[in-house]
Amino acid sequence: MLELAILGLLADQPRPDGSLHGYELKKRLSETLGPLWGISFGSLYPALRRLERDGSIEEIDEGQGTAMTAPPVPTGSVKGDLAAARLRLRAARPGRRTRKAYRITEPGRRHFAELLTESAADDERTFALKLSFCRYLEPADRLAFLERRRAQLHDRLATSRKKPSAGRTIDRYTRSLLEHRASSTQHDLEWIDELIAQERAEQLDRPEGATA
Repeated sequence: MLELAILGLLADQPRPDGSLHGYELKKRLSETLGPLWGISFGSLYPALRRLERDGSIEEIDEGQGTAMTAPPVPTGSVKGDLAAARLRLRAARPGRRTRKAYRITEPGRRHFAELLTESAADDERTFALKLSFCRYLEPADRLAFLERRRAQLHDRLATSRKKPSAGRTIDRYTRSLLEHRASSTQHDLEWIDELIAQERAEQLDRPEGATA
């Protein structure tokens, strides 16, 4: 799911070069995935390296920084002047890159679309993440994604309404929890039905050949 979120944020990037720095990505991932995910640089950079290795993203080199040096000030000591000169030479060398920026590639956009259209049943967070990038899907794929979710909710609702096994006693707290889950699933199902109806209506109104 982290790779999907990274590709989606990079695909969403409005900058002219379409790039984001690692720090910016971390911040936006925390906003997108929520604080409970606890995105750290320890999890972000391995994911970036994996995506870079498979060609989904590329690193942008923003150039080398050069440290500024002050004019030499005589110290009155040969040793002192030599030490100051060595420090100036070290400071004048090109500095290391301080920030890395990344952008999505064309293969990365295809990979992003594949992750969005995976037919496996999604958990709540994965579904929410995919829905937030749903606009990037073709209309037919978008509708199929919503219908898969509806089928998943139908199955969940049917399971939650099953009567307990014979001989099993359910206390009122457990019963209340099961009823709450069924009610929440029913509410989600009504919401998905509304999204599907809107999507179908928009597709009927959309000019032939349009994709969004």
